Parts: sequence; C-alpha cells; structure tokens
Amino acid sequence: MSERKTWEQAAAAATAELLQQRTAEGWWEGELSTSALSTATAVMALLQLRQHAPEDNQLPQRDQLIQGGLRWLAEHQNGDGGWGDTVLSISNISTTMLVHAVFHAAQQTNLPCNPEWQQIRDKAAAHVQAAGGASAVLQRYGKDRTFSIPILTHCALAGTVSWKQVLPLPFELACIPQRLYAAVRMPVVSYALPALIAIGQVIFHHRGHWNPLLRWIRRRAIGRSLRVLESIQPPNGGFLEATPLTSFVSMSLIGSGLHAHPVTRRCLTFIARSVRPDGSWPIDTNLETWVTTLSVNALSRQGHGRDEQQLDDLAADRIRTWLLDQQYTRIHPYTGAAPGGWSWISLPGGVPDSDDTPGAMLALLNLRAPGEDFGDAERAALHAAGVWLLNLQNRDGGWPTFCRGWGTLPFDRSSSDLTAHVLRAFAEWDRRIGLPEGPWRKAMQRGLQFLSRQQRADGSWLPLWFGNQHNCDDENPLYGTSRVLRALSVCEQQQTVMFAQAVRWLLQNQNHDGGWSAVKGIGSTVEETALAVESLSGVVGAEAAVARGLDWLAATVSRGEIAQPSPIGFYFAKLWYFERLYPLIFAVSGFRRGLQMRR
Repeated sequence: MSERKTWEQAAAAATAELLQQRTAEGWWEGELSTSALSTATAVMALLQLRQHAPEDNQLPQRDQLIQGGLRWLAEHQNGDGGWGDTVLSISNISTTMLVHAVFHAAQQTNLPCNPEWQQIRDKAAAHVQAAGGASAVLQRYGKDRTFSIPILTHCALAGTVSWKQVLPLPFELACIPQRLYAAVRMPVVSYALPALIAIGQVIFHHRGHWNPLLRWIRRRAIGRSLRVLESIQPPNGGFLEATPLTSFVSMSLIGSGLHAHPVTRRCLTFIARSVRPDGSWPIDTNLETWVTTLSVNALSRQGHGRDEQQLDDLAADRIRTWLLDQQYTRIHPYTGAAPGGWSWISLPGGVPDSDDTPGAMLALLNLRAPGEDFGDAERAALHAAGVWLLNLQNRDGGWPTFCRGWGTLPFDRSSSDLTAHVLRAFAEWDRRIGLPEGPWRKAMQRGLQFLSRQQRADGSWLPLWFGNQHNCDDENPLYGTSRVLRALSVCEQQQTVMFAQAVRWLLQNQNHDGGWSAVKGIGSTVEETALAVESLSGVVGAEAAVARGLDWLAATVSRGEIAQPSPIGFYFAKLWYFERLYPLIFAVSGFRRGLQMRR
C-alpha cells in the first residue's frame, strides 16, 4: 500500500469517527474530563450546608452526593498521596490541598466515614506538607489572587488553614459602576467577580479588618454587593457553567451564614444537577460551541469552505442556524461585554471571549461551500463579531480573553494564541467576503506587530489556554507556535523572518518518532502532532517533517489510539483538563490539511 493511501485511509477513519460523534441535533457537544478539583469543591459546598444547616431539606440527596464524591476521590488518589486536576494529571499542590481539606472536614462531622479514609487523609497531609502548603499555593499563582484565595478559603472553612493565612479580597469594589472595573485594577481577573464578592465576604466574616474605615466600608457593602452577585447569576445557578466557581461561591455564602440566600440555593441546585453517575464532577458543563466550531473548521476544505461530502446542505443549515442563535445580542450582565461575541457554550453561564468568537466566525465562513452565497444573517453576524473583536483589542495590539484593558492578570492581558486566532478569522473573512471599510487592516497590522514582539528568541510563542504538564513551568510552545504559524500563513506572512523562525523551531522540536509534544523529548501526543502537521503543511522545506507526522498519526489510528486524549488544556488559572473530542478534531484537521497540501 502506498504511503498516501495509508494516510487517506487513516484520515477517513478519523473523519468518520468525528462525524459519528455529532448529537442527534446535528452538532457536537464533547465531554470534559472529570476533575478531582471540581469534585472536592462540590463536596465542600455540600459539607458546609450539612454543617451550618443540618435540617435544610433543599437537597435530600445531600449526604449521598457527599459520600459519592468522597468515594470517587479516594479511588483516584495518586501513588504519591496527591491528586491532579484530571485522572491523567500528575499531583499538584492546589488540588491536593482542596481534597485533603474535604476529607478533614468530613471527619469533623458525624458523617459515616470509611476507615480507609484516615489513611488517605494522612498520605494527602504528607504530600501537602512536602509541597509547601499554603505558601506554595500563593507562590504558584503570584500576584493573581483569582485562584489562590479561593483555595485557601476552602481550606480555612475546613479547618486545615488558619484564616490569618487567607488574604482579604476587596468585595466592596463590586459596588462601583461596571464601567470603572478596569480603572480600579481588580485583584482578580474579569470572570471572577462572583468569587470576589462571596469569598471576600466570608473572609471578612471570619477575620474582619484591622482598619476601622475599611471595616465600616465593607459592612456597608455587604448587602449591595450581594445584590450585584444575584444580578449576575445565570438563571440555572452555575457561574460560568463551572462547578469550581459555583462551589466556591456557595461554600462562602454558607460560611457567612447565608445558606438560605437565593444565590446559594441556585448554586446548590446547579451542583446537584452537575454530578456524574460515578459520583464525580466535571470541570465545566461542556464546550459545546467551541468543539462544534473546531469540528466544522477541521472538516472544511482548509480555507475553501465546506466539503459537501462531509457536511451536506441539511447538516450545514442545522449547524449554521444553531450557531447564529448562540451569538450574544445584548450587553453581557457579567463582564459588560458588548453584543457580537460567542462563548464556549450555549448555556446562560457562558461569557463571550476572543477565542470562541473567531472560531465561530471561521465556522460560519466554512459552512458555505466554495462559490456559495452568504446570507444576510451570516454577513450581519460576521460584522457584529468583527466589531466586537475590534473593540476588544488592547493598546498593545493584542487581544485579551474577555475584557479590554482590565490589567496584566491572565485572561485580561493580550496573548499570542488569541491574537493569532482573531487575525486568522479576519483574514479569512476578507478573503471570502471582503473586509468592510474601517480600521480593520490597521487592527490586523497592530496584531501582527504584537506577535512579532511576543516571539521568543528561539522562534516560538507561548499560549494562554494550553499547556503540557511534563514541560518546564507547564509551558506549551508547540501549541502557541502552531497557532501563530497557521495565522501567519492565512495572513500571507510566509516570507517574513517571524514566519521562518517559527518554522525552524517546529522542525527542530519534532520527536524522533515523528510526532510532536510541547518540546522535543517529551512523549508525542495526537493533539500536538496534529497541530504541528496542520501548521507546517504547505511550507517549503517542511515536507519530510509533515510526512513523518502523518505517518505517526496514521500509526496511531491503526492501533486504535487516535481518540485517546491528553491533558493539554488549561481551563482557568492553570487548571488542567482534557476534552474527549480534541484528539479526533485535531487529527482530522491535520490529516485534511496535510493531504490537501501534498496533492
């Protein structure tokens, strides 16, 4: 069998499997990894309810949920006594402290406990002590208190950390007008306003404040900030549709004596509804919009629109209609974001961002076959999204995740992978329809200049949203570099020094087996190999490397391992996840572009 025939058969098998993963409605939902961190925070919220309101009957299955979560955590402790964020993750101090605190809190109640749980708790305590405890958590996140303070609050509520070790949060800042949030330099990133309010209040409830004026201000701000919290809670109760954030909010409110508050009640309902049959909780509900747009773009003719053999007219129409319905058409109550963007999910807890929005734009473009006309609704949606992204661009020329100009904390500062995604969407929009009159090309030039400044001396870029747990500082330059290189290709920047240096870095970091990982020498993964193949396909001088990468992917298909995910995704604040569909989606994209460019 010829080399190309082997690749084509492997590509067909991966493509068929990806198409098979569609929901009955015609798009993709995916499945996020179960999370020890999510499970620990959910159980802690339920334990707080049990401790502070033992007669509360809102959740009659409360103790059953607690027992199921503890049992799952006990079964998934790593050999070193710790826990990672996923079942494929190495132990880390943050998740281990959260789980240890849960077992400690459970033993302080009259909840029936398995005798083996004492041994589990002791091993976890030893791991926490060896890793550095609370100081290590603060050091891990640095100036960003978005996640370190919730972790320590969780532990203080359990009694494993002193309240003196939990730094205060200025929850009174939530009472100022939303338009001033950027100016006051919040100590947490934009999406964490619910945590700022609820956790700030429970810290104040337990330790007060030494400054009489601040003490007075914060007392006065309790009621008003709670009204703000209630106004930004999604109707289904889940902040960001995420168990950790929702659990941190509910355990903090309960710890402040507010177990009957409407926000608390809705949070608890969300937590109970989000549990999985095995007793665990996922990191988020799902990434429905994100994996759908990724899938559509992977199945396209790589820059030429829809492949009718993969998505026929009916399938494309269903996805298009659904996707257009997901675009935000009003000011977001959470971040104050203007209309025009997309979030990662169709549920009300999502927040529009600068990764899902260009992904949706590309999908709308790719849902039309070559030469097929675009309807008025699509043109209007693309224009609204383009304006939204244009207004989100930071002064440095790059794009942040949620809000322009909030500061230098993660998700509020510009990042290379997001900027590259926006530039790619703008370039494809221009090529397929034509950019409207206005500052679009200037914005793209500023974005390219930002990427030039962010390129590291070795030719690579670091992303915000993806990492590799086996690399130094969890960095994943393979993801960042491949995404920027793909954007530079579409933006016709192939003749630049920036492009050449990126290509050289990718070629130098291919593993001996033909695959790629974050850097050379780390075990190759489907996701990272496919990303490298996609970005290098069509590049002069990279033909041999692409062929070896296609061989690696084809061999993975033949072994039946193409759908095995790796924990390369970051959620918020270096919180690891893996997505069941990522390897299939990325592999299909890599195969299709690699085969297309080698004709």
